[in-house]
Amino acid sequence: MDSYDWVSRKFEFDLPVWMFPSTVERVRGGPARAEDIVRGLNNDLLLVQINGEWSIQENIGHLLDLEALWAKRLDELIAGAPQLTGWDGTNQATYEAEHNTNSIENILSSFRRARGALVEKLDALEDALVERSALHPRLQTPVRMLDLIYFVAEHDDHHFAEISRLKKVMALLEN
Repeated sequence: MDSYDWVSRKFEFDLPVWMFPSTVERVRGGPARAEDIVRGLNNDLLLVQINGEWSIQENIGHLLDLEALWAKRLDELIAGAPQLTGWDGTNQATYEAEHNTNSIENILSSFRRARGALVEKLDALEDALVERSALHPRLQTPVRMLDLIYFVAEHDDHHFAEISRLKKVMALLEN
C-alpha cells in the first residue's frame, strides 16, 4: 500500500476527555516502538533512500526533530496562548540534521530523552488543562491539549507505518 501525504490529512478532534491517559500512553511508547522497528536491521538498510524519500533513519530522526515543536505547543497551551506555533512547512530541520550521518543509537537515545521530557510534563498536568484549546495554524481549527497529544500519536504512527512500508520494499528489492 502506498503512503499518504501527512499534510493533506484531515482530523476530527472528537475524542472524549477520558481518552487523555491512553493517548498519553501512545505517545509515551514512541521511543520503544522506534527502537523495536529498527532492531536487527543492519546500518546499511537504515540509510537506504528509495525514490528520494527519507530513509528509515531519517524518519526516526524526523520524529526527534519535531519534539521541540510538540514541547513548544504544549507550553503554549499551558500558558493559554490563543494560537499554537506553526510547523515550518518544509521539514527543514530534518534535512539540515543530516540524520544519515549520525548513528541510530544517538538518534534513538535523543528521541527517548526528548519524548520523556514531553511525557513528564503531560503526567504533571492538572486535569483542567486537558480541555484547554488554541488554534492549530495549519488545520485552522481549535485543538485541545488532548487533541495535540492525539496529533502527536498519529504523527508517530504515520512514520512507523512509513518505516514498515520501506522495510517491505527493501525486502522485495533483495529478492
